Parts: sequence; structure tokens; C-alpha cells
Amino acid sequence: MVGKVEKYYREKLSSQGAMLCSLIDPDKSFMEKGVAIAKSSYEAGADVILIGGSIGAQGNAVDETVRRIKEEVPIPIVLFPGNISGLTAYADAVYFMHMLNSRDVYWLSTAQIQAAPVVAKLGIEPIATTYLVVEPGRAVGWIGNANLLPRDRPDLGAACALSARFSGSHVLIADSGSGAPSPAPLPLIQGMAKACADEVMLFSAGGVRTPAQAAAQIKAGACGIQVGTAFEVGDVSSKIKRMVRAVRAEGRKRV
Repeated sequence: MVGKVEKYYREKLSSQGAMLCSLIDPDKSFMEKGVAIAKSSYEAGADVILIGGSIGAQGNAVDETVRRIKEEVPIPIVLFPGNISGLTAYADAVYFMHMLNSRDVYWLSTAQIQAAPVVAKLGIEPIATTYLVVEPGRAVGWIGNANLLPRDRPDLGAACALSARFSGSHVLIADSGSGAPSPAPLPLIQGMAKACADEVMLFSAGGVRTPAQAAAQIKAGACGIQVGTAFEVGDVSSKIKRMVRAVRAEGRKRV
């Protein structure tokens, strides 16, 4: 089943070649600050607002931040939950994901079993997603007890991407972790993108801070990038505009 938000993703990739997703962690950017980042992101050309975090993004912080963003921003709001407590009815969709390289059965299946009835009751669109934590992993790698994907092994990255593809995921997120010093190496992204073919949408997350880094991830084969930490401080609007231009310029080469 492909829902409205996922169709929006596919249409964006078909028309512009690549996407930029602005990630807001309600634990760090609560309510007014989160709304301000979301509005700046939308006005600068971001395609999606993601909501999530590894530790404190749950409960009222998520509900109120998403509700207020929804009142101000017309682009899709997609949950990127750190746990089942990160769900809210105010969002348009959720990455219904398992952490492929976790050592803990909770992140592989238990959380999904607990979350599925909640997602159904809330009526938000689930997007079948595989989540892969790349070195250094940072907080999410520690919380998720991940067997971190080595940065110098594109062959292992490709094997993970094939696993995501063969098991029916529509999205693969390769995440180096919030605040990572640099994004995933380009050979790693290239290997995963080739294995995803045209069946799985690959998003690179963690460590992207500059337009040049953003463009390089797209050129290597990523369908889009997720940026959070870089948009939390400084001239947010200017940063997002430059990042969007870089992603669009590289994406147009595919259209």
C-alpha cells in the first residue's frame, strides 16, 4: 500500500530529482523554536518536516510542537520516532521502521508490534522503512545497541540495502547520528544506492552541514538528505536556502 505522503515523495523525486528533509527534535527545539525552524524550512524550499529524537522527543513535547507546526506549514510532517512514545495524531505520516543492525530484539520487532495498533488508531500513514546506523552512530547508536555499519565497507552497506529492498521497505535511512562530524562516505552511499535500485528511496542522515556535502550525497546516489543539527543555530533561513539550492541543482541532473 502506498499512501498520500509516500506518493508525494515519489512525485517530488520524479519532478526535481532529490529532496531535502528538515529534522526537528522537540526535545531541543520545543514549540515556538520548532515552529520557527519549520516555517523557515518551508519558506526556504524544504520538502518535508521530520519530527523526532533519540531521547526526549515524546509525549506533550511532540504533540504540541507538531500541532503548532501543522497550523503554520503546509508540507508533510513525518514522524521519525525514537520510540513508540514519539507518535502523535497531528502528524501526516510516520516512518514505520526497524533498526536493521540493532543487537536488541526490541528495535527489530517488539517496538513495531507495540506501535502498529497505535498507528492504526491514530490514522497516520505508515511508510515501511529500514533504519541503518552508520559509524559513529552517536546517541542513536548507543540507545539502539547498534552493530554500527563500518564507514569503509560499502559492500556491507550494499548488503544492508539489498536486505531492505528484499524485505519490502520503501525507504532506507542511513544515519551517522545527530551531530556526527561528517556525513556517510560517498562510496558507502554509492554502494547502497546501487543496491536500492529504483525500488527503495535512500536518505542520508547525520553530519551534513554544508551545501557541498549535501550535493555530494545526492550525486553519490541518495534520494535525499535529512538535516537537523545544522539548522538549530545561526541564520537558519540562509542555511536552508543554500542547502536546498545545492540539493536541487544536483537533483535536476537526474530529471
